[in-house]
Amino acid sequence: MRSDELLGASGPLNERLGSYELREGQLAMTRAVERAIEDDSVLLCEAGTGVGKTFAYLVPAILSGRRVVISTANKALQEQIVHRDIPLIAELLGLEVDAVLMKGLGNYLCLRRFDELGSRAASVSESGSLGLVRQWAGRTTTGDRAELVTLPESDAIWDKVTSSTDTRIGSRCRFYESCHVTRLKRAANQARLIVVNHHLLLSHVAVAKDHPGGVLPEFDVLIIDEAHRLENVAAGFLGATVSTGSVERLFGDVERSLSTALLDGERGASTHVRLARDRAAELFQEILGGAKAQAALRHDVESREPMPSPALCPRLVDRYHALDDALGMLATVLAGHDAIAEALGHAGQRIVKLRDSLAQVLYPASDHVAWLERTGSGATLTATPADVGPILRRKLFDRGRAVVLTSATLTSLGSFDFIRARLGLTEPLGVPVEELTVEPAFDHATNALIYTPDDLPEVTEPGFASAAATRIAELLELSSGGAFILCTSHRMMRALYVALVACSGRTVLLQGEAPKSALLERFRRLGDGVLVATMSFWEGVDVPGDALALVVIDRIPFEVPTEPLTRERCRRIEEAGRSAFREYSLPRAAITLAQGYGRLLRTRQDRGVVAILDRRMSTCGYGRTLIKSLPQAQRSARLEDVRAFYGGRTIEK
Repeated sequence: MRSDELLGASGPLNERLGSYELREGQLAMTRAVERAIEDDSVLLCEAGTGVGKTFAYLVPAILSGRRVVISTANKALQEQIVHRDIPLIAELLGLEVDAVLMKGLGNYLCLRRFDELGSRAASVSESGSLGLVRQWAGRTTTGDRAELVTLPESDAIWDKVTSSTDTRIGSRCRFYESCHVTRLKRAANQARLIVVNHHLLLSHVAVAKDHPGGVLPEFDVLIIDEAHRLENVAAGFLGATVSTGSVERLFGDVERSLSTALLDGERGASTHVRLARDRAAELFQEILGGAKAQAALRHDVESREPMPSPALCPRLVDRYHALDDALGMLATVLAGHDAIAEALGHAGQRIVKLRDSLAQVLYPASDHVAWLERTGSGATLTATPADVGPILRRKLFDRGRAVVLTSATLTSLGSFDFIRARLGLTEPLGVPVEELTVEPAFDHATNALIYTPDDLPEVTEPGFASAAATRIAELLELSSGGAFILCTSHRMMRALYVALVACSGRTVLLQGEAPKSALLERFRRLGDGVLVATMSFWEGVDVPGDALALVVIDRIPFEVPTEPLTRERCRRIEEAGRSAFREYSLPRAAITLAQGYGRLLRTRQDRGVVAILDRRMSTCGYGRTLIKSLPQAQRSARLEDVRAFYGGRTIEK
């Protein structure tokens, strides 16, 4: 049976599911995916909300008989595919489908590290957490952190027992045969469908094949869902990263391995660990201090800040060399104990890698950009290629295998040019590339209104936040359902939250006050709640029905131009004599805006308003361009039209 027969009007899916709706767009996508798999070509497919793109690629993937890797943007979609969608399709086809769900290594318990931690805990609270882990470790068959629901997400104990690329020793480990990751990799080697997320896929790309941290077996077909996220995820994996947390985990592992090997009394080793830890603290303190001074000069503080330049900071150079020397001495000492404890030899290799990564982030290559992100009292330092497209092209797309890239927002301003340029899919490519746009299955022209007021202050004016809060309160009075308030900054999120708590008369939820899943569950139960959030709620969130009848976007979601990676990408475009605004900033904003809009209509029955409070949407030419890139909903700048829409009346044009 061909894929479109299974999904067609007379197919078993239609017979089995009484609520199943025949979708011509889904059939068109299914045929295109089938062609890509048969021809080992590349398919770019934008499939609007409601098309059913997951079934459109799963059915031909299963029928192909080939090994397929499916990469998604989040764990929730992974679990839906493996636990719901694949079993249903397999049952309808009468086939046995071997499918494996693989998460990043950090989701799995490392038996060696757990054993080394033993009963030693640094505090009473940590001891209690270790007890929870111990009880769970004795009964789990997967080692998946998601099963450990009694342990808070932020509990520090997990960092001490989790697996990672750095901590895996491979076949030399005495726990190798019973290791949860080993078992998972063996299951993946036997499976035909392997469902991963983008982080794991890019980790696989970044790690050499013979590295014990490598995860994925060889595969024939790659399907990338939510492909618009791929570039930015790749930026975090195709360079070097060093964090205060990873450095401390390394030193902690060394100390536990020394203790396990009965070498903790060895003064040479323990002294070198303490020295390296002190030198690392001094370096990070110098880096954070230098970055803070730079931010003060720029009069801003961003989530990503440029790395202080060693050329301008002599003390930073001294701190770096002091740490590098200490790490070198520690690696030499650990190498001498390799025959006694393999974990110590592996720790020595991790120290060599740490030295290399520090050099990369402090002295990045000419085609790289480096930045730091503050994490509580610590920081994460990253250096990555400004343009990951050539690497993705070489390692993912130009490999003679079928690749399908899909998303509800893959085009920008009416074409695939932006995503093709960013992912390295420009001509000439060694394989054919097909483009397909499948229109949304929902009636946006009837069920949605885009409200773009032109009477609010400019978003840069001091009075914008207050005026925006007042207008949002007015919109809430007109809507009986729930509302998402999607903000482009934490500062605006907090300002609108405080104002709406005081004036809206609704229950107002704030991103960060509880885990994302818990917030969404409470929001759905309320039915008329208000959730104020930033970028993590702009996509991948599904709230059907009246629980979400209003989506408010505070401003056009342009990337911060001074953010290091954005600035470097734009600089390169400008140096080539082209417009960074037209070629990068505007297309990127169009995709993000479309994702925010996409939160509204999740079923054919949904109805509501998307309000974009940035007056540039009405007064600037590029604002009108952005409007045209959104689904063809009703549009108005008048509040009375919002009232008419919610009242079921026709809006006069």
